[in-house]
Amino acid sequence: MKTRFNSYDIACTITELRKLIGMRVNQIYDIDHRTYLIRLQRSEEKCVLLLESGNRIHTTAFEWPKNVAPSGFSMKMRKHLKNKRLESLTQIGVDRIIDLQFGSGEAAYHVILELYDRGNIVLTDHEMTILNILRPHTEGDKIRFAVKEKYPMDRAHQNTMPPLEEIQQHLQNAKSGESLKKILNPLLEFGSAVIDHVLLTHGFTLGCKIDKDFNIVEDMPKLILALECANEMLDHAKQNVSKGYIIQKKEKKPTTDGKEEFIHTNIEFHPYLFEQYKSYPHKEFDSFDVAVDEYFSTMEGQKLDLKALQQEREALKKLENVKKDHDQRLITLEKTQELDKQKAELISRNQTLVDNAILAIQSALANQMAWPDIKVLLKEAESRGDPVACAIKQLKLETNHISLLLHDPYEESDEESELKPMLIDIDLAHTAFANARKYYNQKRSAAKKQQKTIESQDKALKSAEKKTKQTLKEVQIIHSINKLRKIYWFEKFYWCISSENYLVIGGRDQQQNELIVKRYLKSGDIYVHADLTGASSVVIKNPDGGPVPPKTLAEAGTMAVAYSIAWDAKVVAGAWWVHNDQVSKTAPTGEYLTTGSFMIRGKKNYLPPCQLVMGFGFLFRLEESSIERHKDERKVKIIDDDSEHTESVTEEDREIELIGDSDEDGQPADKNCLSSIQEESKSDLIKEENDANQDTSDEEDNPSQFPNTQIKINLTGSKVKLDIKSNHSSKISQKDPDDVIYLGDDKPVIINTVAREENSKVKSKAVPKKESKEETETKKNDQVVLKRGQKGRLKKMKEKYKDQDEEDRKLSMQVLKSAGAAKEDKKKNRNKDPSGPKQQTKKKGTMRPPPQQNSQIVDNIEDEDTGPGPEVDMLDQLTGKPVLEDELLFAVPVVAPYNTVLNYKFKVKLTPGTGRRGKAAKTAVAVFMKDKEITSREKDLLKAVKEETIARNIPGKVKISAPQIQKVKK
Repeated sequence: MKTRFNSYDIACTITELRKLIGMRVNQIYDIDHRTYLIRLQRSEEKCVLLLESGNRIHTTAFEWPKNVAPSGFSMKMRKHLKNKRLESLTQIGVDRIIDLQFGSGEAAYHVILELYDRGNIVLTDHEMTILNILRPHTEGDKIRFAVKEKYPMDRAHQNTMPPLEEIQQHLQNAKSGESLKKILNPLLEFGSAVIDHVLLTHGFTLGCKIDKDFNIVEDMPKLILALECANEMLDHAKQNVSKGYIIQKKEKKPTTDGKEEFIHTNIEFHPYLFEQYKSYPHKEFDSFDVAVDEYFSTMEGQKLDLKALQQEREALKKLENVKKDHDQRLITLEKTQELDKQKAELISRNQTLVDNAILAIQSALANQMAWPDIKVLLKEAESRGDPVACAIKQLKLETNHISLLLHDPYEESDEESELKPMLIDIDLAHTAFANARKYYNQKRSAAKKQQKTIESQDKALKSAEKKTKQTLKEVQIIHSINKLRKIYWFEKFYWCISSENYLVIGGRDQQQNELIVKRYLKSGDIYVHADLTGASSVVIKNPDGGPVPPKTLAEAGTMAVAYSIAWDAKVVAGAWWVHNDQVSKTAPTGEYLTTGSFMIRGKKNYLPPCQLVMGFGFLFRLEESSIERHKDERKVKIIDDDSEHTESVTEEDREIELIGDSDEDGQPADKNCLSSIQEESKSDLIKEENDANQDTSDEEDNPSQFPNTQIKINLTGSKVKLDIKSNHSSKISQKDPDDVIYLGDDKPVIINTVAREENSKVKSKAVPKKESKEETETKKNDQVVLKRGQKGRLKKMKEKYKDQDEEDRKLSMQVLKSAGAAKEDKKKNRNKDPSGPKQQTKKKGTMRPPPQQNSQIVDNIEDEDTGPGPEVDMLDQLTGKPVLEDELLFAVPVVAPYNTVLNYKFKVKLTPGTGRRGKAAKTAVAVFMKDKEITSREKDLLKAVKEETIARNIPGKVKISAPQIQKVKK
């Protein structure tokens, strides 16, 4: 399988990649220690250039798995190349070295990619001084490849081939029978594929040898023409964009039913369809760059195909071995029977001789003659020509046996006899007749075995075939599952989906902790941590920006504690949580924060101590048609004080209708009722600003001062309808979250959108600014009893907003939705958090209105990025409770707090113990496999999960608990 570029490939790819010149470097990533991605951009045009040291360079349209934290080499390249323009892309000489120049003049930097031997990537400045190098080394005594050394540009080959006299000299010095291509390849800079092509097109055979297929004197002119043709091909490639070809090989797929099936595997990629590959199956592409990208990106999938093919071959080989074993066994039993029969007949025909031999040895032993003396005695008797002594060939006195060489005494008279002379073991404890009977018994026993083998052969072969078919089926299913398997972005971290459908992620180490906060902690998310050594930085992804329920916070806290020293120490501890804007990487003056450390500014919200009980289970990826069946499987549940039912509790609304006369423009007479409320909201916001540094103990002790009241004003027509919900309403109706204004005292004012649009048109024609404010002040004084100090603040407000016209007022009131939440965020949501410990103690199950709605606040305000896809839609694709009707694609192992996996079909409990993680994972899977309710599809999906991914997230040494687990362990 071809894995690296040759000189001809490099010429073709450079011609095509020149289209990138002029693009700027946007970012640089590393896939592994030798493969790097450079993201380039030019206005709206974007592309990703892939460099692999020693192997390849091409653009890519596929997603490659990037390293979690960039390597030192990536960081160095980012420092010097970011925002630099790609000025040139050239081949150094005719060698397999590519020079990419970014920037110009003294600000130029070069990335030199070596595509031969072990390869290298070198970053240099404009004077070719090495700034960083992937593989420092030395060549000989003089050339050093290291930082601060000059890169030697003059060592590259400058000519595609040496003079013809030199080539001829090498051919004359070659040994007879040596391959022509083997001699030419080191001398020429074309690549072996081009050499083979031009040799074939000029009448040479593939793999022609010196003095056999190639005569130096006669064939030299033809060879010169072939080399000139190769030069022309190279020149053409440097001027024109080449097509791409992937050469494939047809592999026969083993089957049990005798049908022939084939799969095609990629073996080569080329910018030209060479003569030697025209008979091969191939795929054609518009450009060589696209072909190379396709070739390398499908290599991983192809490896899976080849692995499945190998497993199928092994399964069929086992079946073949079973058949061979049966046949061999029958042949052996047949031979044994024949041999035992012959031995018994020879003993019977030489009965007297055998008895005399037994008697002679037994007499010697009875006279207590030493074993060596018996041997001497036999040799003397043999020399005298004694027939008994001549028959005894070996003494096996340690086993009470002797070996006799017996002939058929009737051989001359019985012409049909097939008895040949044979060395036979004789037991001294038995007579000749008894020895013969023993061999006859062995023959009968072998015959019975043969019969049983024949009888059981069909059954055994059918069983083996059934097992093989099952294995082939499993291989295909697991192969298809592995191909479908999507690796989610969050699987590189500790992760779980909470019981209320929030994605929770945690860092495995300091680098991941840093990454999670810097890249994935977005607006509205919650940061959870524990004051313990090694505790993971846990983030609850909250793209909606609403309040995170207490249960999810508790589960995230359990996760933070479990992935710390508390697990091994078996210590019960608590965690804490803060909002995203409280987490900062800015250290106090004179201090320094290490990797994975952060400053927490403001109040920490401590969670109750959590038990060290985790769960291990499996989530299943649903096919699109099955997702609807599991909708709202994980949702927020609220428990009311007066009821045990988990449902949203709503109180009857008290309606107050304020009916007034309409003015001539159709504007409600009580228009300023809304203005009054809005002015009050402004005053409350200013009050919060002025009292930000004051003690809040009074507010905590007197929650009645800030009742959780919802005011709903419907401005339709001339009728103002005001709905007030009492403060023991546990959940605000959120049918139209876009129309809620959150005031400074947490009072949401829900305004009808249509009416608001109509009113905004009318407001532009409204009474002058000063008059409107006077009316507002008058009505407010009539309707609202001002608190102490509020009057003075209102005067300050009037002074502050005196230059504000109606249009500015309208925009500011719209933005006030988010402004209230922003103020709360700055105060770290003091005493107002929906899920803080104080709120929970005051009223269990009561949720305050969300501090911020991330839906359409104002059209011109940009939506914040919620991260790389923790959307609810993606989470809804995964279920822990599959049903028979579901179509399942693959299984994902998950380790989470036990409460989270409590409703899963497959789950076990994990507590701190002494068992190893790998063994615990295997035991858990074995428990799931023994489940009576498991379906065949679920079994296949669980088998397809790799062992290393199963145990990866288990906190440490564990004790595993599940029903019937002792039986599984035994």
